[in-house]
Amino acid sequence: MENTEKLKNSKEIVAYLVEKFPACFIAEGEAKPLKIGIFQDLAARLADDERVSKTMLRSALRQYTSSWRYLHGLKAGQARVDLDGNPGELLTEEHIEHAKQALKESKDKVFASRRAKDDKKEQKGEANADAKREDKPKKPRRPAPRKTETAPAAAPKQYRQAEAGELKVEQTVNVVLGKSPVPATIKEITKDDVQVQLQTGMMLRVKFEHLVL
Repeated sequence: MENTEKLKNSKEIVAYLVEKFPACFIAEGEAKPLKIGIFQDLAARLADDERVSKTMLRSALRQYTSSWRYLHGLKAGQARVDLDGNPGELLTEEHIEHAKQALKESKDKVFASRRAKDDKKEQKGEANADAKREDKPKKPRRPAPRKTETAPAAAPKQYRQAEAGELKVEQTVNVVLGKSPVPATIKEITKDDVQVQLQTGMMLRVKFEHLVL
């Protein structure tokens, strides 16, 4: 018996669209540009499908087309596709620029929020450290040990944390996994994390703060 239980959220509906129209919707990597008016086509194709409502379908489609991986896929020379994967009109320069701006604003918003949270944690940590220092009884200062001459240590290689706006698919970065960053290649970028491939071939998902250049 066919499952007719309604899909509850946009994530479930997008997964359902990937299953129903694999030549049009994809689950991973850069998404294909969708034909203008694709919602009407979907509504017609799924008119008798009791699992999907038009309201939820519109919401899921909006979420799909505003995702970072969809906006990354809107590039010069790319053609829009219909539900069966047939190519149509090429993307216009106006649509490409709009996608770039939307992607930048979305990344800036996410990283600004993340930086604000990190700043709050840092301030809270400093306040707690100050409180502990005030409570801790002071010990008498001991004379500093005499310094002995040693050969200067080699300066460690300097890295800087990668900024959101400069990350892109197939870019080479360094991933902080242990004491030393290891080289990797970006395979997918989402709002929450980045999928990278190490030189060994291993695929990992890491947070943005673990990427350095």
